[in-house]
Amino acid sequence: MKYALFLSFLFITLASAAQDSTGWRMADSGSVVVHRDPRLDLLVKKQIQYNDEITRDARKNQKGFRILVINTNKRDEALAAKSKVYSHFPELKSYLVYQSPYFKLKVGNFKERKDAEDYQKKLQAYFPTGVFIMNDVVEVKLPKSAEEVNDK
Repeated sequence: MKYALFLSFLFITLASAAQDSTGWRMADSGSVVVHRDPRLDLLVKKQIQYNDEITRDARKNQKGFRILVINTNKRDEALAAKSKVYSHFPELKSYLVYQSPYFKLKVGNFKERKDAEDYQKKLQAYFPTGVFIMNDVVEVKLPKSAEEVNDK
């Protein structure tokens, strides 16, 4: 019985002292102090850069519009149309795609349909058989980040 009484006294004494691993009595202030290693900030910055790099390709492509200039099964006609578009509209990027048995020439990377309609009117003067606007996934130029500009 004396042994049990001694153990309970010891337990109560230790619980009331409530010391941390350094031996100091902990104050019950309701706040927590976190000592963070400064290398963690470096790791977070590196992870942000890594995420930015691996998702950059996905952000370059968005839904938009392209203009279908020609759809033919003759390769020479498609190449001639591509040359004509390039000579009259060098600012438009052209895409010559082969989907058996047809060659399709699409031009432009338009985010808005209105921009594509403006070029459609201009292209119809050179291709009277028909120029059509199509929904497509287009390339979008990303603005340069502040870090890239500062590095140069």
